[in-house]
Amino acid sequence: MEQKTIIKINHLTKPFKKVKVIEDLSHTFYAGERIALVGQNGAGKTTLIRCILGLYRFEGNLEVLGMDPRTKREEILKYVGFVPQIPPPIKMTVAEMLEFFSAVTHTDKQLFLDIAKRLGLDVMSNLNKPFLKLSGGMKQKLLVAFALGRKPKVLLLDEPSANLDPKARAALFELLHEVDKDVLMIISSHRIDEVEGLVNRLVEMDLGKIVVNQSV
Repeated sequence: MEQKTIIKINHLTKPFKKVKVIEDLSHTFYAGERIALVGQNGAGKTTLIRCILGLYRFEGNLEVLGMDPRTKREEILKYVGFVPQIPPPIKMTVAEMLEFFSAVTHTDKQLFLDIAKRLGLDVMSNLNKPFLKLSGGMKQKLLVAFALGRKPKVLLLDEPSANLDPKARAALFELLHEVDKDVLMIISSHRIDEVEGLVNRLVEMDLGKIVVNQSV
């Protein structure tokens, strides 16, 4: 059976000043893959994720769901759940974020609330707090809830268990095991032992290139 292409990368290069953080990278990610994206700091993992999200300009070709993130970023983001390594400094209150993500993704707010609760976050008692005033763990739980609750076709997780206590970490991986089987999930992590029970492919980056690509 032919695999459905979700992300297609051809000769992707992303320089910062004169340093090529990603260099001539070509790869295809398919529906249903559970990818552990590993590598040392500076290997290019986060830069690759940001190119996929359309946050960076780049050289070469990259398609997400058949669209170019440089020109179709808003359309692509309708189908992508993303948890960043460092939570953004969002000034909106938790209530405003809940309204925003519900409207943009056409998702019932209760789905977000239920996932947050499983992670140990009581959203209702924090509704009036600005997001940037929350603790690191609370921010992470809320961002995970927004990423998973929207039923994405692509899930990009950059060190998703950072800032989570052991109980929340266990709940996170329980939730990830429940993600629809057709979703492409890419987890960037330093802790391969933590994700090995979840993933079916290991992709290792080094100096902006993919040096390992194997089924696990």
